[in-house]
Amino acid sequence: MKVVATFRTEQGSGASRRLRRAGQVPGIVYGANQEAQAVSIEHNPLWHAIQKEKFHSSILELEIDGKAQQVLLRDFQSHPYKPQLLHIDFQRIDANQKIHMNVPLHYSGHLESPAVKLYAGLVTFVANQIEIECLPKDLPEFIAVDCSVLDVTKRSIHVTDLQLPEGVSIPNHGQQDGSLVTVKIKAGAAKGGDE
Repeated sequence: MKVVATFRTEQGSGASRRLRRAGQVPGIVYGANQEAQAVSIEHNPLWHAIQKEKFHSSILELEIDGKAQQVLLRDFQSHPYKPQLLHIDFQRIDANQKIHMNVPLHYSGHLESPAVKLYAGLVTFVANQIEIECLPKDLPEFIAVDCSVLDVTKRSIHVTDLQLPEGVSIPNHGQQDGSLVTVKIKAGAAKGGDE
């Protein structure tokens, strides 16, 4: 996805307010051992882009005054109740340096799983995203989670059960192997399910 920005020299809260009134979003681009750059971006195309899941977990092409660079969305602030972006932060990436990124989890197959079909199990999705580590070229748009394996004997799917794309790993922050999805089957349903 491409974002077009303009280098800005004026900074401070007064300058930011003027930009917003003119339909622009103040932002900053930092990282890759380069100086931080203050930028402004047209509000409406950016607002529509930020509504898309892909914008939050993809490498973006940021063009500043005609020069393109690869960046990740790192943070943004929006108005508490108006559909308005107030500020946005991008981080430059180095193609040879691993990045840490939260990517969405896409669940499928739970309605066809034995736990739901045979035993009327109630499926609960515990997480909607997960932190991964990879080189920028290996960044997936999302991680697929196949829930068709849920059954009476397998009532949850954990982080270690994920089929990760090549080059992608889950950073270990000393956390345990957390559940991503669980299924609750009513007492007695498992016994009577085959009848």
